[in-house]
Amino acid sequence: MPNFCAAPNCTRKSTQSDLAFFRFPRDPERCRIWVENCRRADLEAKTSDQLNKHYRLCAKHFDPAMVCKTSPYRTVLKDTAIPTIFDLTSHLKNPHTRHRKRIKELTEEDIRKIKERRLASSIDQIASKKDAAEDSTTTNEDEPQLSTEEKAFREYLRSLFEAVVMLGKQSIPLMPLKASETELKPNNFQALLDYRMNAGDEALKKRFEATAVNSEYLSVTQQSQLLDVCENTVREEMLMEVRESRFFSLVTGDLVDFANEKHLPLFLRFVNQQNVLREEFLDFVPFDGDEPALVERLEAQLTDRWGLSMEDCRGQAHKATGISTTKMKAVAVLLMEKYPLALHMPCSHMALNIHLANSLPFPNVQVVMETLRRIGAFFQAHSTQDELEKAISTHYQKNEEKGAALKQACIPGWTEQHNVFDVLLDMLPPLLLCMDNIRDNEEGKFAASLVAVGYSIAETLADFEIVVTIVILKNVLTFTRAFGRNLQGETLDVFFAANSLTAVLHSLNEVNDNIDVYHEFWYEEAVSVATMIEIPVKVPRLFLRKQRAADVGEIQAEPYFKEYVTMPVIHGIMQEVEDMFSETNLKALKCLSLVPAVMGQMKFNTTEENYADVYRNDLPNPDTLPAELHCWRIKWKHRGKEVRLPTTIHETLQLPDVKFFPNVNSFLKVLSTLPVLKLEDSKSDTASGRLQAYLDSMPPQQWNKSLAMLNVNTHVKHDLDVMVDKYCRLYPEDDTEVDAESEEVAEEEAGMK
Repeated sequence: MPNFCAAPNCTRKSTQSDLAFFRFPRDPERCRIWVENCRRADLEAKTSDQLNKHYRLCAKHFDPAMVCKTSPYRTVLKDTAIPTIFDLTSHLKNPHTRHRKRIKELTEEDIRKIKERRLASSIDQIASKKDAAEDSTTTNEDEPQLSTEEKAFREYLRSLFEAVVMLGKQSIPLMPLKASETELKPNNFQALLDYRMNAGDEALKKRFEATAVNSEYLSVTQQSQLLDVCENTVREEMLMEVRESRFFSLVTGDLVDFANEKHLPLFLRFVNQQNVLREEFLDFVPFDGDEPALVERLEAQLTDRWGLSMEDCRGQAHKATGISTTKMKAVAVLLMEKYPLALHMPCSHMALNIHLANSLPFPNVQVVMETLRRIGAFFQAHSTQDELEKAISTHYQKNEEKGAALKQACIPGWTEQHNVFDVLLDMLPPLLLCMDNIRDNEEGKFAASLVAVGYSIAETLADFEIVVTIVILKNVLTFTRAFGRNLQGETLDVFFAANSLTAVLHSLNEVNDNIDVYHEFWYEEAVSVATMIEIPVKVPRLFLRKQRAADVGEIQAEPYFKEYVTMPVIHGIMQEVEDMFSETNLKALKCLSLVPAVMGQMKFNTTEENYADVYRNDLPNPDTLPAELHCWRIKWKHRGKEVRLPTTIHETLQLPDVKFFPNVNSFLKVLSTLPVLKLEDSKSDTASGRLQAYLDSMPPQQWNKSLAMLNVNTHVKHDLDVMVDKYCRLYPEDDTEVDAESEEVAEEEAGMK
């Protein structure tokens, strides 16, 4: 098997050793030499591709000079490496032992050919060494050692990068927020450099000791260059892991504004070399242009700039809100047309009912969703949350049990839950009461800006069209609530959710077929709620104005809301569910039966073979899949009583013997990247959660793309020496100083004018 060393008399395997294991080379000539040196007769008939895919040699069979450790986590061979260290005699001491890796006995003709080949090879090596020696001599003459000034400059750069990384980690902007252009506030970056110099940083002292106290140490251009290098270095560290894992999924977040330009946060989800599922924030992509332009921009980012292949993208999810929803749905469709296996699915970070409501392009629904986001932000403060709880106690003083349940339901984050519309409807009366109390502000404890926001939210909610929309969303999304909750659950829950979709669609179709009856009940509920909170029942003013302009007879409220709210919502929800869970998507999710706990729940009567064609080309040996799946089931069906069935893909991939099932191993890794499956980490530890925390920690005017990258990815190792090398290549010292001087001259000229 691939995890065993293929060398004769070598019993090492990758699961029991820290040694590096290397594939046989694809080059036929080099591969033939490897096989010849191994003296494995059974390998001679195999092609170089077969050997590359299924066989390995451990590092013990190579000269140590041929093995290069490029990082603490990565070991590679030199391009010319040939295995030469083998034990070909120890089996002779125990002739009765049965050997799977039989050693080939060499004939005189074989020995003669090997000698001739080695002689020719040695001559080539001597010539190449001579050329290399000449080249190195020339290189040493042409490239002298670093001068004292260059060493000092690199130490200075290292100190600068340390300061930039610290600012990024601590979410400190380079420039402070000023109330006006004339206000003078110290530069945060410069203040940190001053602190380091006072603490004894000699590299910075030598550089800036002659600088005027009131002058800037670094120009805006130089600061931007430092940030770019930091950002690109951190990104490249993560991209190396993505390339090694091969398969990934694309996840986008909600739009972020930088300098009045909208940008799309871009995340990649993949399984790393330790078989751990990761989702990392990589960049912001400009959102301007139409859908084909955005698709082209995403492709260029992933392929041209990052060196990935969209053919390896196995999923996509777009956490869009507001007007961006329609555009991102079109982007997803275009991507799937080009790359059918980039399955469009809901994002595990967002409740399905929230996603479905966000996907509806109707103005009244979008107003409700935007109001929910504003309510969530409004009650983050303790003062407003306390006021809401007082209003709940006041309104439900005759029903303390209901009041207590509602207080428990309106915990932070309740506006993002599956049952948000149920809670919102129950909370509508105390919510409006709370907003009235804040607007009165009798004790003067609320700021004027907060009072204004509260008043705006109350005015939006005190509209009958909004009340009807909330009631319709609550009732329609009741049918998808349990389904969505299971999608965000454990692997077993997701598997059963995939198998329950038919029942969900059947319920929605039943509502659609009897829309008159359902609408009548729902409309009565909306009228009852509106009457309780003294909201007049009426058709929206804007619609009436359009009717009068068109000289059309007036329409009654109930038929209006049926035609313009109930029917569009039910049709939109049905269409989105069918799009999100197409036949291909369901096939992929049903393959979760590969997880042993799901197998056990199904009494080991699973049929993954029926769905495996989706990822057939991703498997190392697709022809042996049926036999391998049979062995996989038997392994878990006849396990010992003390053996617990792994319940998640992550647990299964961590098993040491999963490598004995290469197709299952590959299958699980691909499935794990699907964006609908939840991450092992808690929400606060996800890249999207960290990005939101960064955006919430400072005013929008101080947001910086590069600092956001550093702040979100503090867990990624920051190699300062790599940053220094990259900076020296991109911005030589002389050029940097010229740019800084020209910028200072330009600023002085602007000041004189």
